[in-house]
Amino acid sequence: MSVRPADTPTSHTRGVQRLLDSYRNIPADAAVRLAKPTSNLFRARAKRQGPGLDTSGLVSVIAVDAENRTADVDGMCTYEDLVAATLPYGLAPLVVPQLKTITVGGAVSGLGIESASFRNGLPHESVLEMDVLTGAGELLTVSRGQHEDLFHAFPNSYGTLGYSTRLRIELEAVKPFVALRHIRFDSLDELVSTMDRIIDTGGLEGVPVDYLDGVVFSPRESYLCVGIQTDSPGAVSDYTGQQIYYRSIRHGRGIKDDRLTIHDYLWRWDTDWFWCSRAFGAQRPLIRRWWPRRYRRSSVYSKLIAYDQRFSIADRIEKRHNRPPRERVVQDIEVPLERCGEFLDWFLAHVPIEPVWLCPLRLRGDEQWPLYPIRPNRTYVNVGFWSSVPAGATEGATNRLIEAKVSELDGHKSLYSDAYYTPSEFDELYGGETYRAIKQTYDPDSRLLDLYAKAVRRR
Repeated sequence: MSVRPADTPTSHTRGVQRLLDSYRNIPADAAVRLAKPTSNLFRARAKRQGPGLDTSGLVSVIAVDAENRTADVDGMCTYEDLVAATLPYGLAPLVVPQLKTITVGGAVSGLGIESASFRNGLPHESVLEMDVLTGAGELLTVSRGQHEDLFHAFPNSYGTLGYSTRLRIELEAVKPFVALRHIRFDSLDELVSTMDRIIDTGGLEGVPVDYLDGVVFSPRESYLCVGIQTDSPGAVSDYTGQQIYYRSIRHGRGIKDDRLTIHDYLWRWDTDWFWCSRAFGAQRPLIRRWWPRRYRRSSVYSKLIAYDQRFSIADRIEKRHNRPPRERVVQDIEVPLERCGEFLDWFLAHVPIEPVWLCPLRLRGDEQWPLYPIRPNRTYVNVGFWSSVPAGATEGATNRLIEAKVSELDGHKSLYSDAYYTPSEFDELYGGETYRAIKQTYDPDSRLLDLYAKAVRRR
């Protein structure tokens, strides 16, 4: 067992006590919310009134057990800090979501995904146990053997069943470099069939594949990005400076090779927030040259977005130029792999957003996770698209079309952004009956928000 000196169990205990004290200071008739200044959610939220839960003492790595390949972390520990603690041991979380400031507790209660998900599933599957502060004010240790109903309902509950104060998660061994092969396709059907073949065999041309995702620039230009861990030393690329990762993927026919350190591979998307930094001019060579490297990261861009939403800057600019208002379309959806091509064809024909991200996933085991009931032993593809389109005649017109299409194709969408489902649609997709039973058990007085109210009504 290796414990970082600044993050001892005593520090964790003090953080838990601070959290409990803040819970007790919230009036009994007031909703319980986190008191945190930042978020990786992209839906509008009601302004918080009154005091909230103080999680400021729960932001660290508690311990890394290199021998047993586990880590204990505070609920608000970021993946950036967790990776910094595990890589010196040649270890990493089984799934490292793309953005540095996503927290471990957030990825479990709100879901997360990355290019290891085709073999390692979703972050909550690697959780061995959690300490959870429930709406009733109890601090419970939950696992596959204790309070199993809460353990399995916690993923996709978004803090409406409780907040994790400590998580013990599995780690895996990683090598110091990742060799990348960017494979170009002129046909989306061919891309999907190749993705299916890699997942089915676990490899490409007989070589085991560790990471797999993709980018679609148009129906005639798409790429699979295949990552293979390696110990072999050699030159590596750097996409934290003037070069931009997603642009490096594009090339003519065939395969383009690249190479990154494991650290830079895990955070390859964060520097430019995938490709969304272009909205701030950060990809223009002159601006990029003067934009400090330490500010080229997703957390800075998300603060700029929050500032824009608070003061409606983009809407004012559109109005000043006599242009119609725009609708935000910031979503990640999952459809079964065999329906992925159908969804992409529809999306590219109806929604003027490009590029889009692809990330395949399969659950690791046969467990049921009732609030996000994708099927075990079935491959899904996450499709991510993050931009805006001209506003329609009704609020959320394009988002509603996407929701309907995803449901038609037996898929789901993540709830971190705007949602427009009816209560009955939401119940069917996100385990409504099971959710209400567990909510009654662990939050009988409804101190925490209801999931539908939080995800759709934006309370």
